[in-house]
Amino acid sequence: MPFVQTGIPDLVIYEPSVFNDDRGYFFESFSSRTFEAEGYNRPWVQDNQARSTYGVIRGLHYQHEPHAQTKLIRALEGSILDVVVDMRKSSPTYGKVFTIELTAANKLQLLVPKGFAHGYSVLSETAEILYKCDNLYSKESEGGIRFDDPALNIDWRIPMDKAVLSPKDVELPVLAQALNYF
Repeated sequence: MPFVQTGIPDLVIYEPSVFNDDRGYFFESFSSRTFEAEGYNRPWVQDNQARSTYGVIRGLHYQHEPHAQTKLIRALEGSILDVVVDMRKSSPTYGKVFTIELTAANKLQLLVPKGFAHGYSVLSETAEILYKCDNLYSKESEGGIRFDDPALNIDWRIPMDKAVLSPKDVELPVLAQALNYF
């Protein structure tokens, strides 16, 4: 079974079958047939790709309705600590943090449903990630949570004197004060 449950409803890890031989490897990074067979039918409409250097922390970001997004995230190069926070007020895991190391080597992917804040830190010298979205980006629908919210207590696995953050991310509110319609 290529999907692994995380303990948070609807948040799953996709572990593709990888075929290795002396020439290298091959795998299907996405197949609608595989995802639909497990009930994960998404109309992917946008792919985003980002490259960052060690110590970069991006997030925690989300989009409100009508532009909320489900994302399928993977590392093409290097290693990231992928971090999500359940923002769904009716969820039994509201406010719970989930982390996973996504690497080019392990080829794991994280399927993040609508209603989660998402971010990552770069653990390798450089990292390149690709993520699919089932809704188009909208600046007017942007939301976010501060990366160092003490209530979340996230270990980004980056020493804070090495952390590289955008001015926008440093000014985000904590979860308790974040605009949240989920």
